[in-house]
Amino acid sequence: MEVLVIGAGLAGVTSAWYLSQAGCKVTVVERQPGPGLETSYANGGQISVSHPEPWANPGAPATVLRWLGRKDAPLLFHPRADAAQWRWALAFLRECLPARTARNTAAIAHLADYSRDQLRALRASTGIEYEAGTGGILHLFMDARDFEHVPAKLQILLDLGIRARILDPDQATALEPGLAAMRNRLVGVLHGIDDECGNAHLFCRALAAKAQEAGVRFLFNTTLNAFEALGQTISGLRVEDADGRSGMLRADAYVLAAGSYSPLLTHSLGERLPIYPVKGYSITAPIIDPERAPHLSLTDEARRVVCSRLGNFLRVAGTAELNGYNLEPDPARSAAITQWLNEHLPGVADASQAEHWCGLRPTTPGNVPLIGPARTGKLFFNTGHGTLGWTLACGSGRALADIVTGQKPEPDFPFLRSR
Repeated sequence: MEVLVIGAGLAGVTSAWYLSQAGCKVTVVERQPGPGLETSYANGGQISVSHPEPWANPGAPATVLRWLGRKDAPLLFHPRADAAQWRWALAFLRECLPARTARNTAAIAHLADYSRDQLRALRASTGIEYEAGTGGILHLFMDARDFEHVPAKLQILLDLGIRARILDPDQATALEPGLAAMRNRLVGVLHGIDDECGNAHLFCRALAAKAQEAGVRFLFNTTLNAFEALGQTISGLRVEDADGRSGMLRADAYVLAAGSYSPLLTHSLGERLPIYPVKGYSITAPIIDPERAPHLSLTDEARRVVCSRLGNFLRVAGTAELNGYNLEPDPARSAAITQWLNEHLPGVADASQAEHWCGLRPTTPGNVPLIGPARTGKLFFNTGHGTLGWTLACGSGRALADIVTGQKPEPDFPFLRSR
């Protein structure tokens, strides 16, 4: 079976790898000059199985209202004359209902747990290196009212089979001495025991190289201009290379893993995907005091900021901004992340030498990605992973390959079905 994969980010590269391992002849089409150069380039670095609860939850509407008007708010909404934005916002509110939140949380948890196991198996079988860190993620709580809800959150995780525990500030600092500077601020910590972190861009590059060795063909600097269809079935891709030369690519199946741009590419097919771009920011700062730099990945639950040690750098990421496909960075957003680093880990990394980045996360209203067959024949989706693209990457790619090749995927997840 010949398969064309559109996109060489985390979703596309993992799809290509697992399809190749399943015996498919795979070609990847990517508009950038290499893999993992858009949303997968500088994300927060977390494989966060212990955070399956979506942004859309019963407490979200009140929280969002409290943040309105603040330029440094973790979630910033820029109203636009954009019907897609308003449809998405209304759908987000619907997903905040308790029953929907519980359903979405369980679905994400099952796929995340499976995905982490697939990542570990891949790492063991290939020896792939990407500045991986194990030992878990520490979810930091600095407000007593927020921490009151942690025992209930812990029980949900345990019921879902996710190992976690509550630590007091002294226990947390003993486990992670890098917390010493913020010890007096901490009320408590939730430790996601089996979580990991790693450099997603390095992973994309390394896995793409392994895939090429296995026979996968990558067409970089190649843009998808349009799907060609015969009736309700894809018959080919019309593409253009860096020199402006057009051509047609054909296969037995087509996998769309184009992140936030997926809805734009399927519009002409009548496929309306419930995905909206949510801009996230990060800084990557060189470590100047290795002894005081945290080894475990951190999540500030109140500020929605994450911090991961990637080799000799700290990656600090966060914020969510709904402003369409606008990729112009907002200095206030980066400044808020920089301020967090300087306040919570003073003197550990040189923020003045940091690389600043922003990218568009492809987010569905309930944070549940779209994986499986489209209504249009021969077309499959692996997109819409939102803030959990790294967490869900390997599980999504493996499950997608199973679906394309006619196998039943393992996770208990609402995969798309033919209609």
